[in-house]
Amino acid sequence: MNYRHAFHAGSFADVFKHAVLCRVLTYLCEKPAAFRVIDTHAGAGLYDLTSSEASRGGEWHDGIERLLQASLPQAAAALLKPYVDVVAALNEPGKLAVYPGSPALVRAWLRPQDRLIACELEPQAQAALARHLRRDARINTLAVDGWTALSAHVPPPERRGLVLVDPPFERDDDFPRLARSLAVAHRKWATGMYMLWYPIKGRTEPDALAKRLGRLGIPKILRAELMVSALSDPSRLNGSGLILVNPPWTLEADLKLLLPALLGVLRRDAKARFTLDWISGEAPPTR
Repeated sequence: MNYRHAFHAGSFADVFKHAVLCRVLTYLCEKPAAFRVIDTHAGAGLYDLTSSEASRGGEWHDGIERLLQASLPQAAAALLKPYVDVVAALNEPGKLAVYPGSPALVRAWLRPQDRLIACELEPQAQAALARHLRRDARINTLAVDGWTALSAHVPPPERRGLVLVDPPFERDDDFPRLARSLAVAHRKWATGMYMLWYPIKGRTEPDALAKRLGRLGIPKILRAELMVSALSDPSRLNGSGLILVNPPWTLEADLKLLLPALLGVLRRDAKARFTLDWISGEAPPTR
């Protein structure tokens, strides 16, 4: 299968993933020391929501469009504002025609001292990625296998930062591969932050992933899942999850506000729900 994210850009899964990503980036910017983001499966960077691919799927109507039109609780709206502002800045007032992938979102947070490595192997997506991020000395786009990059580029020189792992899940072994690859990378860079995304069509693979991760001995692993519909159709994406290793100490509290707000906006049926728990370790102390 040749995965094309253009069909899914701006979907509920993107909204969930990118809202959390922006909270992590906001945290990284609170300290003056440089950081580096390594995006292992970066995609094309920017997506035209008026394209034939996006129009055919139309998933952004139930994702980013819903979010921008929603009336949110004040606290959740404040947490989402940095993410929403980036999306708005790419579009004309009152219109939604462009959606940023993770590299474009990261770029909005980069300061002069920060760096982004954006990896993409698929030739068309990589060409678009390089075009969208060109002439920015802080960004290096690489035509490499993201799974290789996950280990090859850690630890970064800055010693602060985030590894974002968002594979297309084209292969049957991608769930166990996610756990194996994290184990290798964590041995090389134990203090780094890692954010791993995964799809949820049923419970078997996500639950097996959690068990594998729990056996790795990594001290702090936070799991957040957003289910927008019941698990009645295994051929359909019913939800998605995020694994956060060494998460910012503020993130659990942020997610306790964000997850119910996002659920209220993005749910498809009455059985929609979210979960937030620690696979390993304990919640960090309140500061």
